[in-house]
Amino acid sequence: MDPNIIYQIVVLLLALSFHEMAHAWAAYRLGDSTAASRGRMTMNPLAHIDPFGTVLFPALLIFSGLPVFGWAKPVPVNPYALRSPRRDYALVAAAGPGSNILLALAGASFFWMLGFLFSHDVGLVLSARTLMVYVVYINLLLAFFNLIPLPPLDGGGILLNLLPAELDWVGELLRNYGFLLLIFLIMGKMTFIFVKPAWFLGNLLLYGW
Repeated sequence: MDPNIIYQIVVLLLALSFHEMAHAWAAYRLGDSTAASRGRMTMNPLAHIDPFGTVLFPALLIFSGLPVFGWAKPVPVNPYALRSPRRDYALVAAAGPGSNILLALAGASFFWMLGFLFSHDVGLVLSARTLMVYVVYINLLLAFFNLIPLPPLDGGGILLNLLPAELDWVGELLRNYGFLLLIFLIMGKMTFIFVKPAWFLGNLLLYGW
């Protein structure tokens, strides 16, 4: 198998596991132990695998020659167990994309550090830097995709819980039709909404442009 595909699979599993663990950890810190009690506060990918989103969908992309992408099984959160349900649920939702941005920053830091300390043409170093490139881009794609303000994405969870009470009707509409809007966005080839920002920031972090 092409090493680049292996890199992408490994990075995707790492990114998804870290993302879901961050949700579980944030919920636990804010008073809800539901996810922790179900073994979701872990980096073990087996705890987070969604049969379609983590296995079949990435496999279809690989066979189609497209970049690897996917999602994991959502972490269960009981908003009524949180100390401040609306505010804390927004924080729990933000923890997922935030964790991916942290991983992207860490990947870019290692990419630059390896470049400064070692010769670029050394095989092992070149492989490590290539791996870090995937760490940056895949995590940024996951972060920006999940920040789209539509349920069931994390951005939807943030938006719905930050809206003032008088706009709860907007939240209800988004809960009912958010998934359909998301499908329309993807089928309408409007993926540039999250792909272009991720690509721009990735280039900035890795290459300075």
